[in-house]
Amino acid sequence: MAGHGAEQHPHGADRLCGAGDRVYSRAVRRGRVPRTDAEPVPCLLELALLHPDPDDMDWLVPTSPQEVMTRLLRGVYDEVRESQRRVGSAVSAFEWYAGLGRQLQALSAPVEGTAIRVLDGLSRIQAAMDEATEACTTEVLTVQPGGIRREAELTEGLHRALALRGRGVRMRDLYTHVARHGQGLLNYLELMGDAVEARTLDEVIDRLILFDRTVAFIPANTERTMALELRHPALVEYFVTVFERLWRLALPLTAPLPDTGIEGISHRERSIAALLAEGHQDAVIAERLGISVRTCRAHIARLSDTLGAASRTQLGVRIAQVGLDRPPQAGPPDAPGALRVPGQESPSVR
Repeated sequence: MAGHGAEQHPHGADRLCGAGDRVYSRAVRRGRVPRTDAEPVPCLLELALLHPDPDDMDWLVPTSPQEVMTRLLRGVYDEVRESQRRVGSAVSAFEWYAGLGRQLQALSAPVEGTAIRVLDGLSRIQAAMDEATEACTTEVLTVQPGGIRREAELTEGLHRALALRGRGVRMRDLYTHVARHGQGLLNYLELMGDAVEARTLDEVIDRLILFDRTVAFIPANTERTMALELRHPALVEYFVTVFERLWRLALPLTAPLPDTGIEGISHRERSIAALLAEGHQDAVIAERLGISVRTCRAHIARLSDTLGAASRTQLGVRIAQVGLDRPPQAGPPDAPGALRVPGQESPSVR
């Protein structure tokens, strides 16, 4: 019965329901009320506003209004004191968390010698690059992916390159073969003179810049709005090893590209053929070689014409037949094992 009443009368002594107000007021005026009068309002018994008459259990007598008021005030006081305690506890917790936050900021603040630092935003990247440039004394190694370098890209880092040249720092740059066709790069290298040596490959790894073999910068997202500054010796040494191995495979910018050994097929088309044989899509091939997708497809079309392929599947077969899916073999076109287009006769030797 009490539980049922609590669901129907969910209130406290500070805000009685209408029925409870009427029964309690009547009990105060008369001194007592029959138990039957309180059956519709069990809240009065649950709140101890009415209690059985010791002389007659069929009647209920009221708790005096003065006692009820004292009880209410005591409850309010207890609530205020508990609220004050919670506020004090919250303030203490806030101060504790704030102290932890200051410690975290101190630990995460960039300091000299930090093994890995995330540079978020172009301004932070530029500032870190300028700082590394100022500290550099002997050597800079760079890998520059993509195709023809835009003037804006070359101009962006020109002030750092000139500062390095002025201090006698040597620079070695790796590009894709496509970069050879950019006049901006040729002008840049002419301006830098002997301070810079450039070589090219069919394709290179993503952008990498190494200063004095002690600090490296690599992109941290595809948009290149974030970068990683690496100072861990093992990581830096790994990137140096990667660069040196690519450098040995690369061709000097002034050296001609090797002949493919097949008339009508350029060095770039040979590179495209090798990537086609690996199963790559046009967009992937274009990105790896630093050319546009449209240019890539034009080369694929010329490959098909040269090799007599009527379909993409047939082109793959022709590429394998003439050996364009393998590194070129040394020797003149008619040497044993040299590449030939099927059906193409070798000139007679007289």
